[in-house]
Amino acid sequence: MSEHVYKHIELTGSSTKSSDDAVRNAIAKAAQTVRNMQWFHVVETRGHIVDGNVGHWQVTLRIGFTLE
Repeated sequence: MSEHVYKHIELTGSSTKSSDDAVRNAIAKAAQTVRNMQWFHVVETRGHIVDGNVGHWQVTLRIGFTLE
């Protein structure tokens, strides 16, 4: 097994559909510019309420990636 060094970034994704979709949106956007992503950790889940219903979800996550 090789030795790795990881860097972490923190992102907040959002979605009107679900918290899972908010995570997927954040990872998909990060994947456009960040290479070697290996894992994520959900730090916080919150949402916005509109007229007594969930308007949208916000999920903050840490993404770890290996340095080249």
